[in-house]
Amino acid sequence: MTSSPPIVSVIFDCDGVLVDSEEIANRALAGLLTEAGVPTTYEESVDIFRGRSMEAILEIAAERLGGPLPFDLSARYDETIELEFQRELKPIPGVVEALDRIDLPNCVASNGGLRKMEITLRLTGMWERFEGRIFSADQVAAGKPAPDLFLHAAREMGFDPSTTAVVEDSSLGVEAARSAGMRVFAYASHTTPEELAAAGGHPFTDMADLPDLLLKPESASQPSTRRTG
Repeated sequence: MTSSPPIVSVIFDCDGVLVDSEEIANRALAGLLTEAGVPTTYEESVDIFRGRSMEAILEIAAERLGGPLPFDLSARYDETIELEFQRELKPIPGVVEALDRIDLPNCVASNGGLRKMEITLRLTGMWERFEGRIFSADQVAAGKPAPDLFLHAAREMGFDPSTTAVVEDSSLGVEAARSAGMRVFAYASHTTPEELAAAGGHPFTDMADLPDLLLKPESASQPSTRRTG
């Protein structure tokens, strides 16, 4: 059996991989959608909208409502989550220590907007690590699950997709990375390891495992499901 080439570059998703924003963001989104006339629970927000661009969220919400939303959801969402992030946002547990151990060229590519990423990465002390190497779905024709964003980031960074790993946490992101011809390590926090594996990712549950997975991708033949207390 032919072994895969070594991983020489990494693309990180932002929400749910670097910053622990998913619960905050989906709670806010569910409340705003309900206020706009599209009743949405937190669980439904996670299931339907998690990992999608704001453009896609607005399209789905308008379709469910049967017409335009009664207020600028995007602006209200940005205002709401910025306040909540200032109160609650933290890095994903163990990610700062993992980043300290990863000595590979890297960047960030997220369906989130550039302004949102600047806010979250500054609040969690990671902005300086990635400044100038941050890409958003706003910069491409189609966000995840299309491969456009990851391919755009790779072109800009000079990364070869065949030797680039993506670190994701959603099935949509895993699908996008796989479509871009990249290997995917999928952090199973709000999505089950089984769902992430079915989408084509290698699930893991502890950020402490990530540096070794990137250095020895052949070890990804079996899912990493060790959790720390």
